[in-house]
Amino acid sequence: MDAFRHVLVVIDAADEQHKALKRALHMARLSDARLTLFLSIYDFSYEMTTMLSSEERDVMRSNLIADRRAWLTDVLSEFDTDSVRIDIDVVWHNRPFEAIIKEAIKHKHDLIIKGTQVSASFQNLIFTPTDWHLLRKAPCPVLLVKEHEWPSHGQIIAAVHTGSEEEHHQNLNKRIIEHAQSMSKVLSASVHLVNAYPTAPVNVAVEIPEFDVSEYTDALEQHHVNRIAALGREYGIPKNYQYLSQGLPEQVIPEAAKQLDAELVVLGTIGRTGLSAALLGNTAEHVLDQLNCDVLAIKPEDFVSPLA
Repeated sequence: MDAFRHVLVVIDAADEQHKALKRALHMARLSDARLTLFLSIYDFSYEMTTMLSSEERDVMRSNLIADRRAWLTDVLSEFDTDSVRIDIDVVWHNRPFEAIIKEAIKHKHDLIIKGTQVSASFQNLIFTPTDWHLLRKAPCPVLLVKEHEWPSHGQIIAAVHTGSEEEHHQNLNKRIIEHAQSMSKVLSASVHLVNAYPTAPVNVAVEIPEFDVSEYTDALEQHHVNRIAALGREYGIPKNYQYLSQGLPEQVIPEAAKQLDAELVVLGTIGRTGLSAALLGNTAEHVLDQLNCDVLAIKPEDFVSPLA
């Protein structure tokens, strides 16, 4: 898996820390990626100005877009950008997530970087509706960042799902690990495999008296030990960098991230949308609510954005 080369950086005019831009510049200096700074703007009052002709409204929008481009140029002047190739794109669109995704599809970006908010009380990430839309519908990986440094020789978690025999889960595991290892080369970081496995079904012992919960739990644990060890051998990740724990992913992965003081968690999301998302949610989304570090969300290889 090669490093990301064509990165779409979502700019939030309200983010005075410019988290996404800082992270993108850091990555670009290390990997020679090309950046496109992207800002989607909209003002409903411009559309409701009935006293103006459509041509006059177009001129007003164009002037506002030009003003925002100039502002972005001023923001860039505060950073060292001499060695980084940077484009700027400002569009008028009333749905930011659609504008971002269409831009990524049109110009074949291989990564979207966007900043996140952080809870003042818990230091956990707070994800906006735009974040969730990107996680579910973006055509490429999405990196959601908070304000912190990415030191050399840090820790990266590849959150895998070893319990499934289904081919699409196994393929997604490989993509997660390959992206984690690609990022580790850029950042001179270490990759850790993290996997959660479930407990025995609660009602089984009651419904089937002869069912041996202890024997089942031991067999289940050994199955996951064998599967994560196989992934470790395949990708050269030693046993002491393999973290296996019984519990739900939304408990185990954040716990491992805290224990390892991880800078980045790479995980998979199947991009569920519509009613199934409303009723069930994604495991990835439950995990995200609990994390306090950057997240790189990976889609299956055959994923097609519903906005394509």
